[in-house]
Amino acid sequence: MTADDKSLPIRLLHDRVLVRMEGSEGERRSSAGIVIPATAAVGKRLAWATAVGVGPNVRAIVSGDRVLFDPDDRSEVELHGRGYVLLRERDVHAVAAERIENDSTGLYL
Repeated sequence: MTADDKSLPIRLLHDRVLVRMEGSEGERRSSAGIVIPATAAVGKRLAWATAVGVGPNVRAIVSGDRVLFDPDDRSEVELHGRGYVLLRERDVHAVAAERIENDSTGLYL
């Protein structure tokens, strides 16, 4: 989380989660280093993002967690010239965090 994220002028309500997308939505690279253009047709692909704010009723996510969600179901907002995505906790498919126990899947259903 950056210093800019910590000083966001926003208080989230209910079960909302504010996330910052990782990387760009343009070209991607495969693990072998092959460039995949943004126009390439791919199946439904989930995206990772970092939670920078959570509402008071969010149970399984804290700021700094990486969350997996469907980028097609999102609401975008701009704060201080930077783009963020606003989600409901139920729209998050998985949470990746160091506090997740080894025998736990980290999934929120």
